[in-house]
Parts: sequence; structure tokens; C-alpha cells
Amino acid sequence: MGFISQAKQGVVWTFLQQFSVQIINFVVQIFLARLLLPSDFGLIAMITIFIAIGQSLSDSGMTSSLIRGKNNTENDYGTVFITNFVISILIYLIVFFLAPFVAQFYDQPILASILRVYALIFIISSFYVVQIAKFTKELNFKSQFTYQLPSVIIGALTGLWMAYKGFGVWSLVGLNIVQALSFTIILLVFYRWRPKLIFDQSIFKQHFDYGYKLTLSGLLNTIYQNLYKIIIGKMFSPSNVGFFTQADSLRLFPVNQLSTILNKVTFPLFATIQDDDMKLKKAYQSALRLVLSITAAMMLILLLIAKPLFLIVFGEKWLPSVPYFQILCIASIFLPIGTYNLNILKIKGRSDLFLKVEVIKKIIGVTSLLICIPFGINAIVWSLCITNVFFAYLNGYFSGKFINYSVLQQVKNSLSIIMIAVLPMLIIYFIKDILETFITSSILEIVGIIFIYLILYIPLVYIFNKALLNDLKLVLKR
Repeated sequence: MGFISQAKQGVVWTFLQQFSVQIINFVVQIFLARLLLPSDFGLIAMITIFIAIGQSLSDSGMTSSLIRGKNNTENDYGTVFITNFVISILIYLIVFFLAPFVAQFYDQPILASILRVYALIFIISSFYVVQIAKFTKELNFKSQFTYQLPSVIIGALTGLWMAYKGFGVWSLVGLNIVQALSFTIILLVFYRWRPKLIFDQSIFKQHFDYGYKLTLSGLLNTIYQNLYKIIIGKMFSPSNVGFFTQADSLRLFPVNQLSTILNKVTFPLFATIQDDDMKLKKAYQSALRLVLSITAAMMLILLLIAKPLFLIVFGEKWLPSVPYFQILCIASIFLPIGTYNLNILKIKGRSDLFLKVEVIKKIIGVTSLLICIPFGINAIVWSLCITNVFFAYLNGYFSGKFINYSVLQQVKNSLSIIMIAVLPMLIIYFIKDILETFITSSILEIVGIIFIYLILYIPLVYIFNKALLNDLKLVLKR
């Protein structure tokens, strides 16, 4: 199969996978938000950092090394599988014994039991991470979609049933555990390929040397992103953590779907042209232009419709999340810039520089967070937003050197795209009070704002962003 054909099929099946899986999860979260309390979500958010750290350590960045590798053998897959499995068991044992101290830190005794059960996902996921890496490496997203969708449905139904029966916070734990376990069983039963139980020390060293730097970078990022939940959880109530988490999850939902779809396809494809800086730069610019144009418009629309959206989707009890959500929508606009810049470093094999960049960013971010703590949750959320915008271009400073794309060029190009999206938002913002006097229904308000925004935005794109139109024409033509 040709390069372009693989890319097309990769986008289609990745889209189907992301759309179906995430839409199901999103709808389930809506029902769970209505059945459960904000404090239930807050309790899970408090342990998210430990789950995320455990999963990062279990993988050790070695699956990324598999995806990047040009000539993987069965020995490579077997070595990574055995390594992931052994490390995942060790990590689980550590978390098991640390769980009571976590509960004591937050003064929430139930967290010890929740963390011990939830952490079983480390061991369960070790049975399928290599298969996912193989699917991604081969751009075989059709198989991944086919095997993953049933497990998502089974997990969703389990979580909803548990919530309806009054299991509370355990509904969220059950959903994730059953989903991972179902995926593992489905792969074992229906997927013929099995990693061979082979451990090669030289292969381990090769993948580990590349992967551990990415793991350390990922750990820094995980700790930093969840540091906000830790601070809010320690200083405020579980409900406040729940409000912040719901706002953060909702703002990340649309941008992550778009980014994940393209990243799953572009990372292995970019890897095939990693030695041609000119092609890599053009591919990077086209991908970023497309994602940023959609993301900017999408997040600004969400910022405008935040209050009626939360009322309809989650109910009145979740309205305290709205201010956090609006602030975080601004940060989400810049996420693709940072992500694609970091991908350049990974593709170029510079996991050492990747780690250095992450260390610099986290020092800046933690300093900003500590300064803002005395000023309350709103100040903490604003610090997250402002530092994320800064980090996007800090990433660009380092990655741009590899493809001759300076940070000043990146700022100029990206802000020109973002400003096209901002103009309709400003117009609607100033006439929003007038609209609300004529529209009393939350649904009509949402539909009206989206309609007016698109009527204003599309002509502006046609006039000022013709490069995007050329990209779209090429995609549609292919």
C-alpha cells in the first residue's frame, strides 16, 4: 500500500476510533455527572496523578521507541512486552503500600481503597500497550478500532449500572478497570499476533536509552499538570477539585480528539521523512495550520457558550465550573503548537533535549503556581493558562532550529490564524447581551451563537487564510 493510501486510511480509521470511543466516554461522563456528586469526581481527580505516573513508568517510553524504530523484529516487541509487564507489577506494589499515606495527605480515608483498586490498571494495560504500538507503527488503526470499541461500550455500561445502583465514586473506578480488562480479553481472543516471550538485553538498552528520557519528560509534565489538582485538593474541598476537573476535561475533550487523530497519523508519517528537513517543515506547517484554524474557532465558540452548555450538559450544580472552563479554553487554543513542536524533537531522536525543555518549563510553571496560590483558585487557573501559552512557543524555539522555522516565524504565522478566529468572537461578545434579551432558551442561545460565529468566520478564512484552503483542497482531492 502506498504512502498516501496509508495516510488516508490512517486518518479515516483514527477518526472513527477517536470519534466513537470518545463520544461514548463523553456521553457516559454526562450521565455520570448527573448521577454522581462533584465530590465523587474530585476524589478520582486527587489520585489521577498517581495513576498517570504509574502508567508512564510502566511503559518507560519504550512503546514510542517501537513506533519510531525502522526495523523492529519480534525480539523488539517481546523485550518491550516483558519489560512493561515486570515494571507494571513493581509499580503496582509501590502504589499499594503508599495508598494509606495518600489518603492521609488529603484527609480522605476512602482514597486508600480507591487507589489500590484503580492501580490494577497498570498490570492490565501492560498486556496490550505493545499491540497498540504495533497497530500505530503499521498505521493499522482499523484493527485497533475494531478491538477497542466493544471494550469501551462494556466499560461504559458497567459504569452507568454501578452509578444507577448507588456505588458512587466506585462507578468511575469500575468503568475504567472493566474497560481495560475487556480490551485485554478481546485482544487475547481475537487478535492472532502475540508478543514472543523473548528478552534481549541489547534491544532493551536500545529502546530504554531512547524511552527513559521521554518517560522523565512525561513524568514532569504529568506531575506539573496534576499539581493544580493536588494543590486545590489539599487546600479546598473535593467538590472544588471536581469543578476544576470537569472544566479541564470538557475543554480538553474537543482539542484532544482532533490532535490525537492527527498525531497518531502524523507522528509515524513524519518519522518516515525525518531526514528531509524541508519536507518535514512543510508537513509541520500544513498540519499545524489545519489543526490551529479548527481549534481556535472551536475553543472560542465554547468560551462564548460556556454557561448554557454546562446548564444543558451537566446541570445547575456544575455551574461553578464555568469560569475555570472559559479561562482554560484560551489555553487550549495553543495546545497544538506545543504538541507539534515537541513531536519534532521526538522525531529527530532528541529525547535528551526534550527532557531539558520539560525541566525548564516545569521550573517556570511551578514558580508561577506558587506565586498564585495565595490569590485563590481563579489565579491558579489563570497561571495555568498563561504558562501554557508561553510554553507552546518555548517548545517552538528549540524545535524550530531543526527545521529552520524560527520562533518569531511561528508566532507570526500562528497569531495570524488565531486573530482571524478572535474577531468573530469579539463581535459576538459585544452583542451577546442583546441576543440574550431575545433568546431565553439555552439551546437556542447555543445554536444562535454558533451560527453567527460561523457566518462571520468562514468568509474571514476565505479572505485571509488561503493557505488553509489550499491544504483542504489537497486533502479532499487525495
